Amino acid sequence: MTDAVLRHGRASLGLSFGVQGVAFALLVTRIPAIQDRYGISDGLLPVFLAAVPILAGAGSVATEKVVARVRPSVVLRWAQPLVLLALLGVGAGREMWHVAVALGVFGLAVGALDASMNMLGVSLQRAYGRSIMTGFHAAYSLGGIAGASLAWAGARWEMSLLASYLPVVAVLLPAALVGSRWYTEGEGAEGAGPDGTKAATKAGTETGAGFVGAGGAFSFKLLLPLCLIMTFAYIGDSTVSNWSAKYLQDVLGSSEQLATVPYNVYMVTTLLGRAVGDLGVRRFGAVAVVRGGSLLAAGGFAVVAVAPGAWVGMLGFTMLGFGLCVIVPQTFAAAGRLFPGNSDAAVARLNIFNYVGFLVGSPLVGALGDAWSYRGAMLVPMVLVLATLVYARAFGPEPARYGGGHERPRTADVG
Repeated sequence: MTDAVLRHGRASLGLSFGVQGVAFALLVTRIPAIQDRYGISDGLLPVFLAAVPILAGAGSVATEKVVARVRPSVVLRWAQPLVLLALLGVGAGREMWHVAVALGVFGLAVGALDASMNMLGVSLQRAYGRSIMTGFHAAYSLGGIAGASLAWAGARWEMSLLASYLPVVAVLLPAALVGSRWYTEGEGAEGAGPDGTKAATKAGTETGAGFVGAGGAFSFKLLLPLCLIMTFAYIGDSTVSNWSAKYLQDVLGSSEQLATVPYNVYMVTTLLGRAVGDLGVRRFGAVAVVRGGSLLAAGGFAVVAVAPGAWVGMLGFTMLGFGLCVIVPQTFAAAGRLFPGNSDAAVARLNIFNYVGFLVGSPLVGALGDAWSYRGAMLVPMVLVLATLVYARAFGPEPARYGGGHERPRTADVG
């Protein structure tokens, strides 16, 4: 595989991550407008919101089965347009069943999209022989910022959902389809065939964590630590996205306008942290980076919990962005290293737990806040993030690294 092919594959996958960031942000930041358009009651809204990650988990499970027959790039090529069209359907419908169907399709397609994108990312990182996974998630963060900004503009000028979504989909859909021409699976991707099918793996692979048997089968017990870490990270992320504004306004006494700032700061620091995260992994190794990120995120929650005022609270949310941002991409990368003979299935199963964390995080903090205090509730994700330290060795046992030092020596630099 030539350097140019790898560079094109990396760029096209980065575009896919960015497009997904835009689409998801456009959906979640316009939830109040969606509720108003379809007359969804406050009691029914949580059902709609919970259905999306549940169906996304089902989509991820289905993708594990599909990629046993076809390449992840094929799944990604068709899942991304489906996500964009489902987003457009959310804006174009008139009846409640219209939005129910559109959100259902969106959830299933997002699960397939997230799983296949990260499968390709793990495969390309294997081909590069150095950490590039965090950069893909930086593209997602950049897309999220762009999508949230577009949603803000749509709300500011009181645009309908359709008027807000249609121009974005009209631009991103063809861009995603054109970019999909250069999707590339790295050399050594398990069982990839030239015709888009996947052949069975014929031999087992010895890893530092144990033997991966014929066909790439693996024990879920080995993957469980990474699943827990993924869940803890998304509990922390959903706490910020769902409760930062309310916490700043109701607990720390900020103005309504100032209360919108922490999530924006969190998104920007997430982008900045991911932009340099791969450099940190190359220099210090994934274990050190994940440990440092976990400590920083836990410190952020502690600062938020004891903050005397809004500005100290925003400092805590800033620390959270820099801390949490590296954990998720490195968890996917670790799964690829742990199961080199069947990384696609490992990534698909691991991907389910980001939806578990998303589902658990917000209700957990809300219930604790109502029953106890919101300051005390912030200590729960803090403890969960600290638990990542217990499992940090799963990110880099010596046999799972790429080679001497923290990275495999490269014969050529592919960008």
